[in-house]
Amino acid sequence: MGLIKFVKDWTLPVSIGFGAVVYLIFAYTPELDGVSRMLAPTFDTILPLFMFLVLFVTFCKVDFRKLRPKKWHLWVSVFQTVMVAFITAAVIGLKLRGDSLVLMEAILTCIIGPCAAAAAVVTQKIGGGLEEMTSYTFISNVVTALLIPLCFPLIDKSADMSFWQAFVIILYKVCVVLVVPMGLAYIVKHFMHRFHRWVTGVKDLSYYLWGLSLTIVSGTTVKNIVHADTTIWFLLVIAVLSLLLCISQFAIGRFIGHYFDRAIDAGQALGQKNTAFAIWIAYTYLAPLSSVGPGCYILWQNIINSVEIWHCRKKGEERAV
Repeated sequence: MGLIKFVKDWTLPVSIGFGAVVYLIFAYTPELDGVSRMLAPTFDTILPLFMFLVLFVTFCKVDFRKLRPKKWHLWVSVFQTVMVAFITAAVIGLKLRGDSLVLMEAILTCIIGPCAAAAAVVTQKIGGGLEEMTSYTFISNVVTALLIPLCFPLIDKSADMSFWQAFVIILYKVCVVLVVPMGLAYIVKHFMHRFHRWVTGVKDLSYYLWGLSLTIVSGTTVKNIVHADTTIWFLLVIAVLSLLLCISQFAIGRFIGHYFDRAIDAGQALGQKNTAFAIWIAYTYLAPLSSVGPGCYILWQNIINSVEIWHCRKKGEERAV
């Protein structure tokens, strides 16, 4: 019972550690090499499924009549856009190349990445608003979809893509991840009442589904780090910069939010990123090594989330999701 309670209390760091350890076991055990290659496509397939289920369960609890933009959404989006413009201008103005360019690209992907689709889960759990966070998730993805095709071709000439090509690709992924589970949740909530009561009646279902998806993402991140073609010191620099950036974004988000009595919501909105998406865009359009930045960001943001949840639990304010 003590072990079960520990896993429940520290689901996020346990998920990260378990995913990392399992990957290392398979990577450094020659007898498991064939199994590893066989399972890799399966994990690539089930990760989007887990994210889909997390959002479906979360959206089943959303009051769709309350999904509307708020003032703090605008200011958080403005800050993100200004920071992206600043990083892009710095890369162009200083004509960065080599490791310096990789560092800036790693930082950029941690900023330009949209709000995590699962951010609403943590926000609700620590006392924030589910509907306002869900609304911002959509806004954040649209902002990201506009910024990426504008900025990436300017900072990396290998990012050979037209505006509309990138825009359509990103919006397609957004629709699959966000719109489809929301549409199904709307149908279930209004037309399948018995099934809806069952889904919403399972305590913390979306939270534990998210933990399982985090296990897979963590294994992928360790894989990228292990196979990175660089020195350990350069990887440490990326890790430290992503840590400082993570802390800064959570803090600045809370600072913006306190003016609107939404410190929790705005902090999660700016700080908790869709790192799986950020890793994909870094690996696809920029230097592959820059994907280590959002890979490390996964660890830092979930440590912060775990501390926030622990603090709420200690005060007796943790909510079931």
